[in-house]
Amino acid sequence: MENPDDSIPAPGIEIESLAEFDAVIAGGSLAGHRVQSVDLTDRSAALLAADTSGAVFLGCRMEPDAAAKVRADGAFVFPPVPGLPFDPYRGLLYSPDALYEGLAEGGYEATPDARAYRWFQRTRANGDTFASMLRALHDDAVSDALDEVLTGARVVGVMGGHTTARGSAAYAAAARLGRTLARGGLTVATGGGPGAMEAANLGAYAAPHPDPMLDKACELLAAAPSFTPSVTDWALAAFAVRERWPDGGGSVSIPTWFYGHEPPNPFADHIAKYFANALREDGLLARSTAGVVFLPGAAGTVQEVFDNTTPNYYGSRGTPTPMVLVGRAHWTEELPAWPLLRTLAAGRPMESRIALVDTVDEAPEALARLSGRPSRPAERFRSSRAG
Repeated sequence: MENPDDSIPAPGIEIESLAEFDAVIAGGSLAGHRVQSVDLTDRSAALLAADTSGAVFLGCRMEPDAAAKVRADGAFVFPPVPGLPFDPYRGLLYSPDALYEGLAEGGYEATPDARAYRWFQRTRANGDTFASMLRALHDDAVSDALDEVLTGARVVGVMGGHTTARGSAAYAAAARLGRTLARGGLTVATGGGPGAMEAANLGAYAAPHPDPMLDKACELLAAAPSFTPSVTDWALAAFAVRERWPDGGGSVSIPTWFYGHEPPNPFADHIAKYFANALREDGLLARSTAGVVFLPGAAGTVQEVFDNTTPNYYGSRGTPTPMVLVGRAHWTEELPAWPLLRTLAAGRPMESRIALVDTVDEAPEALARLSGRPSRPAERFRSSRAG
């Protein structure tokens, strides 16, 4: 009797760009490969000549004769979905330019980011299973692209509140933290929003530049201290900094359309934006394999503290990862998460992996101490895989 699992072809190479397609097709076969969101309308001759048995085409545009041929070969074809403000099959993470396309001409409301949020608002509660499927496909594709980008990277998460204003001492301190971590060979990952999250991504962006650049950038950004009342002005100020100091350092941000009132900051060159906030939260913390620094924040940051505590407590992800809480008064008096965290950690392997420090400037040394790893030269992760 035939095993039903045998009808599913073993996966081959993932092809996520036209250049990758051309390199593979030169060998004459796409059998078993996965082609993800690549426009193949100019590659009909190659498709008609190649073996495409068992291949999977996700959201690839093709001429009708080529699409008919690959289906006849036994390929699986998932066609593009018309009318969407996002690509559910995307093979790459977002870049700032991709999410903010059209910002200068039409303002934030004209950008793909804003249009995707409006689509989400219309469909999130209407019970449409097709819309739910599209969101799930998109978020799974983003997770796959994020894993590809972070392969081999030492990732440190920086969590903090979205209300930290540009021009404030707290914003400048978070930016210095991001720069120090990036210069120490770590890949900075944040929740991708404004405030402390943006500051950490800005610091990573500033890492290759001389030190005065960060001070000047913070000064320029202070002209638009918050994303309210104008996301357009706030975002344009960030793009002006990027234009004045190009070739910044890489970092990752992982925002969500669930909090659509919070736009993604433009300083991370790789943006993994999700519809499902729970998937985004868990994914961000799970990928912070070199530890997490928790800056002062409110409910969202408290949630992240204990979302990270639970797998460390049970050891469900292996060795507990370092956790550094910044701001003694904040975490012991204003929002006393530290006493509970310390009580939970007592007598468990995670006890030696938590620390409370007074200032942001103490966090990198505490992180290095908890991890037991010396600082290393900066590592470059796969910076080309965003679009």
